[in-house]
Amino acid sequence: MNTRSVPRQLLIAVSLFLLAACGSDSTAPGGPLTVATVTPASGPLAGGTRVNITGTNFVDVASITIGGNELVSRTMVSTTEVTGTTPASTILGPKDVVVTSSSHGSGTCRGCFSYVSIRAAAIAAGYTHTCGLASTGAAYCWGANGGALGDGSYMNSSIPVAVSGGLSFSALAAGGGFTCGLTSAGTAYCWGNNTSGQLGNYPPKDNVGIPTPVLVSGGLSFSALAAGAAHTCGLTSAGAAYCWGLDLFGELGSSPLTGNFSSTPQAVSGGWRFVALTAGVYHTCGLTSLGAAYCWGDNETSQLGNGSTGFSTDTTPVAVSGGLTFSALAAGSWHTCGLAGSGAAYCWGSNYGGQLGTGSTTDSSIPVAVSGGLTFSAVAAGGDHSCGLTSTGAAYCWGVNNSGQLGDGSITNRSTPVAVSGGLTFSTLVAGIDHTCGLTSTKATYCWGDNQFGQVGNGSTTNSSVPVAVVGWP
Repeated sequence: MNTRSVPRQLLIAVSLFLLAACGSDSTAPGGPLTVATVTPASGPLAGGTRVNITGTNFVDVASITIGGNELVSRTMVSTTEVTGTTPASTILGPKDVVVTSSSHGSGTCRGCFSYVSIRAAAIAAGYTHTCGLASTGAAYCWGANGGALGDGSYMNSSIPVAVSGGLSFSALAAGGGFTCGLTSAGTAYCWGNNTSGQLGNYPPKDNVGIPTPVLVSGGLSFSALAAGAAHTCGLTSAGAAYCWGLDLFGELGSSPLTGNFSSTPQAVSGGWRFVALTAGVYHTCGLTSLGAAYCWGDNETSQLGNGSTGFSTDTTPVAVSGGLTFSALAAGSWHTCGLAGSGAAYCWGSNYGGQLGTGSTTDSSIPVAVSGGLTFSAVAAGGDHSCGLTSTGAAYCWGVNNSGQLGDGSITNRSTPVAVSGGLTFSTLVAGIDHTCGLTSTKATYCWGDNQFGQVGNGSTTNSSVPVAVVGWP
Protein backbone atom coordinates (compact mmCIF):
# COMPACT_ATOMS: atom_id res chain seq x y z
CA MET A 1 0.00 0.00 0.00
CA ASN A 2 1.26 3.45 -0.91
CA THR A 3 1.19 5.25 2.45
CA ARG A 4 1.78 8.58 0.72
CA SER A 5 -1.67 8.30 -0.95
CA VAL A 6 -3.61 7.93 2.34
CA PRO A 7 -3.71 11.61 3.24
CA ARG A 8 -4.88 12.46 -0.25
CA GLN A 9 -7.69 9.87 -0.08
CA LEU A 10 -8.70 11.08 3.36
CA LEU A 11 -8.71 14.66 2.12
CA ILE A 12 -10.95 13.78 -0.79
CA ALA A 13 -13.34 11.86 1.46
CA VAL A 14 -13.52 14.65 3.99
CA SER A 15 -14.05 17.22 1.25
CA LEU A 16 -16.91 15.26 -0.26
CA PHE A 17 -18.50 14.86 3.18
CA LEU A 18 -18.27 18.57 3.88
CA LEU A 19 -19.71 19.50 0.48
CA ALA A 20 -22.64 17.16 1.03
CA ALA A 21 -23.23 18.49 4.52
CA CYS A 22 -23.26 22.09 3.24
CA GLY A 23 -25.80 21.40 0.47
CA SER A 24 -23.40 21.91 -2.43
CA ASP A 25 -24.97 22.88 -5.74
CA SER A 26 -23.04 20.01 -7.38
CA THR A 27 -25.05 17.37 -5.50
CA ALA A 28 -28.40 18.70 -6.74
CA PRO A 29 -30.06 16.75 -9.54
CA GLY A 30 -29.27 18.34 -12.86
CA GLY A 31 -26.25 20.23 -11.58
CA PRO A 32 -25.82 23.57 -9.85
CA LEU A 33 -27.85 26.76 -10.31
CA THR A 34 -26.00 29.42 -12.29
CA VAL A 35 -26.77 33.00 -13.33
CA ALA A 36 -25.38 33.90 -16.75
CA THR A 37 -26.80 37.20 -18.05
CA VAL A 38 -28.98 40.15 -17.05
CA THR A 39 -30.58 42.22 -19.82
CA PRO A 40 -30.63 45.19 -19.83
CA ALA A 41 -27.54 45.50 -17.69
CA SER A 42 -28.31 48.93 -16.22
CA GLY A 43 -31.17 51.09 -14.98
CA PRO A 44 -31.99 54.08 -12.75
CA LEU A 45 -31.76 54.17 -8.96
CA ALA A 46 -35.53 54.54 -8.86
CA GLY A 47 -35.86 50.94 -10.01
CA GLY A 48 -38.66 49.95 -12.34
CA THR A 49 -36.45 48.50 -15.08
CA ARG A 50 -37.87 45.32 -16.57
CA VAL A 51 -35.01 42.81 -16.77
CA ASN A 52 -34.51 39.35 -18.23
CA ILE A 53 -32.24 37.01 -16.24
CA THR A 54 -30.88 33.78 -17.76
CA GLY A 55 -29.00 30.84 -16.29
CA THR A 56 -29.46 27.17 -15.42
CA ASN A 57 -31.61 25.20 -13.00
CA PHE A 58 -34.06 27.96 -12.05
CA VAL A 59 -36.08 25.39 -10.12
CA ASP A 60 -37.85 25.96 -6.78
CA VAL A 61 -36.64 29.56 -6.82
CA ALA A 62 -37.10 31.13 -3.40
CA SER A 63 -35.61 34.58 -4.02
CA ILE A 64 -33.93 36.78 -6.60
CA THR A 65 -32.05 39.82 -5.39
CA ILE A 66 -30.23 42.72 -7.02
CA GLY A 67 -27.83 44.41 -4.66
CA GLY A 68 -29.50 42.59 -1.78
CA ASN A 69 -33.02 43.83 -2.63
CA GLU A 70 -35.72 41.50 -3.92
CA LEU A 71 -36.67 41.56 -7.60
CA VAL A 72 -40.21 42.88 -8.02
CA SER A 73 -43.05 41.11 -9.86
CA ARG A 74 -40.93 38.23 -11.04
CA THR A 75 -42.20 35.73 -13.59
CA MET A 76 -40.59 32.31 -14.08
CA VAL A 77 -40.48 31.91 -17.85
CA SER A 78 -38.62 28.58 -17.77
CA THR A 79 -35.92 26.75 -15.83
CA THR A 80 -33.36 28.94 -17.62
CA GLU A 81 -35.11 32.31 -17.67
CA VAL A 82 -36.91 34.71 -15.33
CA THR A 83 -38.20 38.26 -15.78
CA GLY A 84 -38.93 40.93 -13.21
CA THR A 85 -38.65 44.59 -12.27
CA THR A 86 -35.59 46.02 -10.55
CA PRO A 87 -36.05 47.30 -6.99
CA ALA A 88 -35.07 50.82 -6.01
CA SER A 89 -31.56 51.49 -4.71
CA THR A 90 -29.86 54.41 -3.00
CA ILE A 91 -26.34 53.68 -4.26
CA LEU A 92 -25.09 53.96 -7.84
CA GLY A 93 -22.85 51.35 -9.44
CA PRO A 94 -22.70 47.62 -10.22
CA LYS A 95 -24.65 45.15 -8.10
CA ASP A 96 -24.62 41.35 -7.75
CA VAL A 97 -27.63 39.45 -9.05
CA VAL A 98 -28.33 36.39 -6.87
CA VAL A 99 -30.86 33.66 -7.62
CA THR A 100 -31.55 31.24 -4.75
CA SER A 101 -33.33 27.90 -5.07
CA SER A 102 -34.55 25.71 -2.23
CA SER A 103 -33.29 22.62 -4.06
CA HIS A 104 -30.35 23.85 -6.13
CA GLY A 105 -28.60 26.32 -3.88
CA SER A 106 -27.77 29.77 -5.23
CA GLY A 107 -25.96 31.30 -8.15
CA THR A 108 -24.44 34.76 -8.44
CA CYS A 109 -23.72 36.98 -11.39
CA ARG A 110 -21.28 39.46 -9.91
CA GLY A 111 -21.79 43.10 -10.88
CA CYS A 112 -24.15 42.13 -13.67
CA PHE A 113 -26.59 45.02 -13.11
CA SER A 114 -25.58 48.64 -12.57
CA TYR A 115 -27.66 51.45 -11.14
CA VAL A 116 -27.02 54.60 -13.15
CA SER A 117 -28.10 58.23 -13.14
CA ILE A 118 -30.72 59.17 -15.70
CA ARG A 119 -31.02 62.40 -17.66
CA ALA A 120 -33.98 64.57 -16.76
CA ALA A 121 -35.85 66.31 -19.57
CA ALA A 122 -38.50 68.09 -17.48
CA ILE A 123 -39.74 68.41 -13.89
CA ALA A 124 -43.09 69.24 -12.27
CA ALA A 125 -43.83 70.12 -8.65
CA GLY A 126 -47.05 68.99 -7.02
CA TYR A 127 -48.23 70.23 -3.66
CA THR A 128 -46.21 67.71 -1.64
CA HIS A 129 -44.61 65.60 -4.36
CA THR A 130 -42.38 66.09 -7.38
CA CYS A 131 -42.10 64.34 -10.73
CA GLY A 132 -39.44 64.21 -13.39
CA LEU A 133 -39.45 63.17 -17.00
CA ALA A 134 -36.44 61.26 -18.28
CA SER A 135 -35.07 61.84 -21.76
CA THR A 136 -36.54 58.45 -22.67
CA GLY A 137 -40.06 59.68 -21.86
CA ALA A 138 -40.29 57.58 -18.71
CA ALA A 139 -41.83 59.37 -15.72
CA TYR A 140 -40.53 59.20 -12.14
CA CYS A 141 -42.05 60.72 -9.01
CA TRP A 142 -41.10 61.18 -5.36
CA GLY A 143 -42.64 62.55 -2.16
CA ALA A 144 -46.13 62.10 -0.69
CA ASN A 145 -47.97 59.18 -2.23
CA GLY A 146 -51.69 58.74 -2.01
CA GLY A 147 -51.29 57.34 -5.51
CA ALA A 148 -49.64 60.50 -6.88
CA LEU A 149 -46.31 58.75 -7.52
CA GLY A 150 -47.99 56.34 -9.93
CA ASP A 151 -45.90 53.33 -8.95
CA GLY A 152 -48.85 51.16 -7.97
CA SER A 153 -48.36 51.74 -4.25
CA TYR A 154 -49.38 54.24 -1.60
CA MET A 155 -45.97 54.43 0.06
CA ASN A 156 -44.13 57.75 0.24
CA SER A 157 -40.70 57.76 -1.37
CA SER A 158 -37.77 60.08 -0.74
CA ILE A 159 -36.12 59.01 -4.01
CA PRO A 160 -37.59 58.84 -7.53
CA VAL A 161 -39.75 55.79 -8.30
CA ALA A 162 -40.88 54.79 -11.77
CA VAL A 163 -44.46 55.47 -12.82
CA SER A 164 -46.08 52.16 -13.74
CA GLY A 165 -47.44 51.22 -17.13
CA GLY A 166 -44.48 51.76 -19.41
CA LEU A 167 -45.98 54.90 -20.96
CA SER A 168 -43.77 57.47 -22.67
CA PHE A 169 -44.62 61.08 -21.84
CA SER A 170 -43.68 64.41 -23.38
CA ALA A 171 -44.94 66.60 -20.50
CA LEU A 172 -46.06 66.33 -16.88
CA ALA A 173 -48.32 68.38 -14.59
CA ALA A 174 -48.55 67.81 -10.83
CA GLY A 175 -51.27 69.06 -8.49
CA GLY A 176 -52.70 68.46 -5.05
CA GLY A 177 -51.94 64.77 -4.58
CA PHE A 178 -52.27 63.78 -8.22
CA THR A 179 -50.22 63.86 -11.42
CA CYS A 180 -50.99 63.92 -15.13
CA GLY A 181 -48.85 63.07 -18.12
CA LEU A 182 -49.16 63.89 -21.78
CA THR A 183 -47.91 61.57 -24.51
CA SER A 184 -46.33 62.81 -27.73
CA ALA A 185 -49.62 61.96 -29.47
CA GLY A 186 -51.48 64.34 -27.15
CA THR A 187 -53.16 61.66 -25.06
CA ALA A 188 -53.57 62.55 -21.38
CA TYR A 189 -53.26 60.15 -18.44
CA CYS A 190 -53.67 60.97 -14.75
CA TRP A 191 -53.08 59.16 -11.45
CA GLY A 192 -53.45 59.79 -7.72
CA ASN A 193 -56.13 61.60 -5.72
CA ASN A 194 -59.55 61.56 -7.37
CA THR A 195 -61.82 63.01 -4.68
CA SER A 196 -63.35 65.43 -7.20
CA GLY A 197 -62.89 63.65 -10.52
CA GLN A 198 -59.59 65.40 -11.27
CA LEU A 199 -58.22 62.32 -13.02
CA GLY A 200 -60.76 62.87 -15.77
CA ASN A 201 -61.98 59.32 -15.95
CA TYR A 202 -63.63 58.03 -12.78
CA PRO A 203 -66.31 59.57 -10.53
CA PRO A 204 -64.99 60.92 -7.21
CA LYS A 205 -63.59 58.20 -4.98
CA ASP A 206 -63.32 59.12 -1.28
CA ASN A 207 -59.71 59.53 -0.17
CA VAL A 208 -58.23 56.51 -1.92
CA GLY A 209 -56.15 57.52 -4.90
CA ILE A 210 -55.67 55.53 -8.09
CA PRO A 211 -51.95 54.61 -8.03
CA THR A 212 -51.40 53.96 -11.74
CA PRO A 213 -52.10 56.05 -14.87
CA VAL A 214 -55.66 56.08 -16.23
CA LEU A 215 -56.72 57.51 -19.57
CA VAL A 216 -58.53 60.87 -19.45
CA SER A 217 -61.93 60.35 -21.04
CA GLY A 218 -63.38 62.29 -23.95
CA GLY A 219 -60.95 61.39 -26.72
CA LEU A 220 -59.41 64.88 -26.79
CA SER A 221 -55.86 65.52 -27.92
CA PHE A 222 -53.95 68.03 -25.79
CA SER A 223 -50.80 70.08 -26.29
CA ALA A 224 -50.39 71.12 -22.64
CA LEU A 225 -51.75 70.35 -19.16
CA ALA A 226 -52.11 72.28 -15.90
CA ALA A 227 -52.98 70.91 -12.45
CA GLY A 228 -54.46 72.71 -9.44
CA ALA A 229 -55.46 71.53 -5.98
CA ALA A 230 -58.24 69.26 -7.25
CA HIS A 231 -58.81 70.23 -10.86
CA THR A 232 -56.99 69.72 -14.14
CA CYS A 233 -57.02 71.63 -17.41
CA GLY A 234 -55.85 70.76 -20.88
CA LEU A 235 -55.13 72.84 -23.95
CA THR A 236 -55.79 71.47 -27.42
CA SER A 237 -53.51 72.18 -30.36
CA ALA A 238 -56.15 74.63 -31.60
CA GLY A 239 -55.92 76.54 -28.32
CA ALA A 240 -59.24 75.46 -26.83
CA ALA A 241 -59.19 74.97 -23.07
CA TYR A 242 -60.92 72.14 -21.22
CA CYS A 243 -61.02 71.55 -17.47
CA TRP A 244 -62.23 68.79 -15.15
CA GLY A 245 -62.37 68.00 -11.43
CA LEU A 246 -63.50 70.28 -8.61
CA ASP A 247 -65.65 73.26 -9.58
CA LEU A 248 -66.34 74.76 -6.19
CA PHE A 249 -65.61 78.36 -7.28
CA GLY A 250 -65.85 78.19 -11.06
CA GLU A 251 -62.27 77.03 -11.57
CA LEU A 252 -63.36 74.86 -14.51
CA GLY A 253 -64.46 77.99 -16.38
CA SER A 254 -67.79 76.59 -17.55
CA SER A 255 -71.37 76.98 -16.42
CA PRO A 256 -71.96 75.93 -12.78
CA LEU A 257 -72.08 72.15 -12.56
CA THR A 258 -74.40 69.93 -10.58
CA GLY A 259 -72.43 68.58 -7.63
CA ASN A 260 -69.59 71.09 -8.12
CA PHE A 261 -67.37 68.71 -10.06
CA SER A 262 -66.90 67.03 -13.40
CA SER A 263 -65.03 63.77 -13.96
CA THR A 264 -64.86 64.46 -17.71
CA PRO A 265 -63.33 67.43 -19.57
CA GLN A 266 -65.59 70.48 -19.91
CA ALA A 267 -64.98 73.27 -22.43
CA VAL A 268 -64.00 76.61 -20.89
CA SER A 269 -66.63 79.21 -21.75
CA GLY A 270 -66.04 82.25 -23.93
CA GLY A 271 -64.45 80.65 -26.97
CA TRP A 272 -61.01 81.99 -26.09
CA ARG A 273 -57.92 80.49 -27.67
CA PHE A 274 -54.94 80.16 -25.37
CA VAL A 275 -51.28 79.22 -25.78
CA ALA A 276 -50.67 78.37 -22.10
CA LEU A 277 -52.61 77.48 -18.95
CA THR A 278 -51.77 77.53 -15.24
CA ALA A 279 -53.81 76.47 -12.21
CA GLY A 280 -53.88 77.48 -8.54
CA VAL A 281 -55.90 76.04 -5.66
CA TYR A 282 -59.28 77.28 -6.86
CA HIS A 283 -58.43 79.45 -9.87
CA THR A 284 -57.11 79.02 -13.39
CA CYS A 285 -55.47 81.41 -15.85
CA GLY A 286 -54.82 81.35 -19.58
CA LEU A 287 -52.51 83.30 -21.88
CA THR A 288 -53.50 84.23 -25.43
CA SER A 289 -51.16 84.35 -28.42
CA LEU A 290 -51.21 88.15 -28.15
CA GLY A 291 -50.00 88.00 -24.55
CA ALA A 292 -53.31 88.90 -22.89
CA ALA A 293 -53.98 87.15 -19.56
CA TYR A 294 -57.38 85.85 -18.47
CA CYS A 295 -58.28 84.17 -15.18
CA TRP A 296 -61.35 82.48 -13.71
CA GLY A 297 -62.52 80.85 -10.48
CA ASP A 298 -62.01 81.96 -6.88
CA ASN A 299 -61.10 85.62 -6.37
CA GLU A 300 -61.22 85.85 -2.58
CA THR A 301 -57.69 87.22 -2.41
CA SER A 302 -57.86 89.03 -5.79
CA GLN A 303 -55.85 86.28 -7.52
CA LEU A 304 -57.79 86.84 -10.77
CA GLY A 305 -56.17 90.26 -11.11
CA ASN A 306 -59.22 92.02 -12.55
CA GLY A 307 -59.39 94.82 -9.99
CA SER A 308 -62.05 93.17 -7.83
CA THR A 309 -61.55 92.85 -4.09
CA GLY A 310 -63.33 90.84 -1.44
CA PHE A 311 -64.95 87.45 -1.89
CA SER A 312 -66.07 86.91 -5.47
CA THR A 313 -65.93 84.27 -8.18
CA ASP A 314 -65.94 84.26 -11.96
CA THR A 315 -67.07 81.12 -13.74
CA THR A 316 -65.86 82.41 -17.10
CA PRO A 317 -62.52 83.98 -18.09
CA VAL A 318 -62.05 87.65 -17.14
CA ALA A 319 -59.22 89.87 -18.37
CA VAL A 320 -56.38 90.67 -16.01
CA SER A 321 -56.27 94.43 -15.48
CA GLY A 322 -53.48 96.76 -16.52
CA GLY A 323 -53.20 96.10 -20.24
CA LEU A 324 -49.87 94.31 -19.81
CA THR A 325 -48.57 91.86 -22.39
CA PHE A 326 -47.25 88.66 -20.84
CA SER A 327 -45.03 85.89 -22.18
CA ALA A 328 -45.72 83.46 -19.31
CA LEU A 329 -48.04 82.98 -16.33
CA ALA A 330 -47.71 81.02 -13.07
CA ALA A 331 -50.48 80.44 -10.54
CA GLY A 332 -49.69 79.98 -6.86
CA SER A 333 -52.19 78.86 -4.28
CA TRP A 334 -53.80 82.28 -3.80
CA HIS A 335 -51.74 84.52 -6.06
CA THR A 336 -50.64 84.72 -9.68
CA CYS A 337 -47.53 86.01 -11.42
CA GLY A 338 -46.83 86.96 -15.01
CA LEU A 339 -43.72 87.65 -17.02
CA ALA A 340 -43.92 90.73 -19.22
CA GLY A 341 -42.32 90.84 -22.65
CA SER A 342 -39.58 93.05 -21.20
CA GLY A 343 -38.65 90.34 -18.68
CA ALA A 344 -40.12 92.24 -15.74
CA ALA A 345 -42.19 90.12 -13.35
CA TYR A 346 -45.60 91.18 -12.08
CA CYS A 347 -47.72 89.47 -9.42
CA TRP A 348 -51.21 89.91 -7.95
CA GLY A 349 -53.43 88.41 -5.26
CA SER A 350 -52.52 87.34 -1.72
CA ASN A 351 -49.37 88.88 -0.32
CA TYR A 352 -49.37 88.09 3.41
CA GLY A 353 -45.86 86.58 3.20
CA GLY A 354 -44.42 88.87 0.54
CA GLN A 355 -45.11 86.51 -2.37
CA LEU A 356 -45.91 89.43 -4.70
CA GLY A 357 -42.32 90.61 -4.29
CA THR A 358 -43.18 94.30 -3.89
CA GLY A 359 -41.38 94.91 -0.61
CA SER A 360 -44.67 94.95 1.30
CA THR A 361 -47.25 92.43 2.52
CA THR A 362 -50.28 94.21 1.05
CA ASP A 363 -52.56 92.25 -1.29
CA SER A 364 -53.14 93.59 -4.79
CA SER A 365 -56.11 93.13 -7.12
CA ILE A 366 -54.08 94.24 -10.14
CA PRO A 367 -50.59 93.29 -11.36
CA VAL A 368 -47.79 95.00 -9.44
CA ALA A 369 -44.13 94.96 -10.40
CA VAL A 370 -41.73 92.70 -8.49
CA SER A 371 -39.07 94.88 -6.84
CA GLY A 372 -35.36 94.75 -7.56
CA GLY A 373 -35.22 95.58 -11.25
CA LEU A 374 -34.36 92.00 -12.20
CA THR A 375 -35.07 90.71 -15.69
CA PHE A 376 -36.45 87.17 -15.79
CA SER A 377 -36.87 84.54 -18.49
CA ALA A 378 -39.29 82.39 -16.46
CA VAL A 379 -41.45 82.58 -13.33
CA ALA A 380 -42.82 79.94 -10.95
CA ALA A 381 -45.40 80.26 -8.18
CA GLY A 382 -45.85 77.93 -5.22
CA GLY A 383 -48.08 77.89 -2.20
CA ASP A 384 -47.18 81.32 -0.87
CA HIS A 385 -43.86 81.95 -2.58
CA SER A 386 -42.66 82.87 -6.05
CA CYS A 387 -39.46 82.42 -8.01
CA GLY A 388 -37.88 83.84 -11.13
CA LEU A 389 -35.13 82.67 -13.44
CA THR A 390 -32.85 85.17 -15.16
CA SER A 391 -31.59 84.80 -18.72
CA THR A 392 -28.22 83.70 -17.30
CA GLY A 393 -29.87 80.89 -15.30
CA ALA A 394 -29.65 82.52 -11.86
CA ALA A 395 -32.62 81.72 -9.59
CA TYR A 396 -34.31 84.17 -7.22
CA CYS A 397 -37.25 83.55 -4.88
CA TRP A 398 -39.47 85.60 -2.57
CA GLY A 399 -42.39 85.17 -0.18
CA VAL A 400 -43.04 82.71 2.64
CA ASN A 401 -39.94 80.77 3.68
CA ASN A 402 -41.03 78.70 6.69
CA SER A 403 -39.49 75.51 5.27
CA GLY A 404 -36.57 76.95 3.33
CA GLN A 405 -38.46 77.04 0.02
CA LEU A 406 -36.70 80.25 -1.05
CA GLY A 407 -33.38 78.39 -1.04
CA ASP A 408 -31.34 81.25 0.43
CA GLY A 409 -30.10 79.29 3.43
CA SER A 410 -32.63 80.79 5.83
CA ILE A 411 -36.23 80.31 6.93
CA THR A 412 -36.99 84.02 6.91
CA ASN A 413 -39.82 85.40 4.76
CA ARG A 414 -38.68 87.78 2.01
CA SER A 415 -40.86 90.42 0.35
CA THR A 416 -38.30 91.07 -2.39
CA PRO A 417 -36.27 88.59 -4.48
CA VAL A 418 -33.29 86.86 -2.87
CA ALA A 419 -30.74 84.74 -4.72
CA VAL A 420 -30.99 80.97 -4.34
CA SER A 421 -27.79 79.69 -2.70
CA GLY A 422 -25.20 77.52 -4.39
CA GLY A 423 -24.45 79.45 -7.57
CA LEU A 424 -26.23 76.86 -9.73
CA THR A 425 -27.34 77.68 -13.26
CA PHE A 426 -30.91 76.55 -13.97
CA SER A 427 -32.94 76.14 -17.14
CA THR A 428 -36.25 75.41 -15.38
CA LEU A 429 -37.86 76.24 -12.04
CA VAL A 430 -41.03 74.71 -10.54
CA ALA A 431 -42.69 75.29 -7.17
CA GLY A 432 -44.87 73.20 -4.87
CA ILE A 433 -46.70 74.29 -1.75
CA ASP A 434 -43.54 74.66 0.38
CA HIS A 435 -40.76 73.34 -1.84
CA THR A 436 -39.02 74.37 -5.04
CA CYS A 437 -37.04 72.48 -7.66
CA GLY A 438 -34.79 73.44 -10.53
CA LEU A 439 -33.37 71.69 -13.55
CA THR A 440 -29.85 72.83 -14.39
CA SER A 441 -28.45 73.45 -17.84
CA THR A 442 -26.68 70.09 -17.53
CA LYS A 443 -30.01 68.37 -16.73
CA ALA A 444 -29.25 67.88 -13.04
CA THR A 445 -32.25 68.17 -10.69
CA TYR A 446 -32.05 70.05 -7.38
CA CYS A 447 -34.80 70.69 -4.84
CA TRP A 448 -35.10 72.64 -1.60
CA GLY A 449 -37.65 73.48 1.11
CA ASP A 450 -40.18 71.26 2.85
CA ASN A 451 -39.21 67.60 2.77
CA GLN A 452 -41.65 66.03 5.22
CA PHE A 453 -42.74 63.45 2.66
CA GLY A 454 -39.49 63.16 0.70
CA GLN A 455 -40.53 65.66 -1.99
CA VAL A 456 -37.00 67.08 -2.15
CA GLY A 457 -35.89 63.65 -3.38
CA ASN A 458 -32.51 63.38 -1.66
CA GLY A 459 -33.23 60.15 0.22
CA SER A 460 -34.20 61.88 3.48
CA THR A 461 -37.20 63.63 5.04
CA THR A 462 -35.22 66.56 6.42
CA ASN A 463 -36.02 70.07 5.18
CA SER A 464 -33.31 71.91 3.26
CA SER A 465 -32.97 75.68 2.93
CA VAL A 466 -30.43 75.27 0.12
CA PRO A 467 -30.57 73.22 -3.11
CA VAL A 468 -29.76 69.51 -2.75
CA ALA A 469 -29.37 67.02 -5.58
CA VAL A 470 -32.19 64.58 -6.26
CA VAL A 471 -30.89 61.03 -5.78
CA GLY A 472 -30.37 59.10 -9.00
CA TRP A 473 -30.61 62.09 -11.31
CA PRO A 474 -27.31 63.60 -12.54
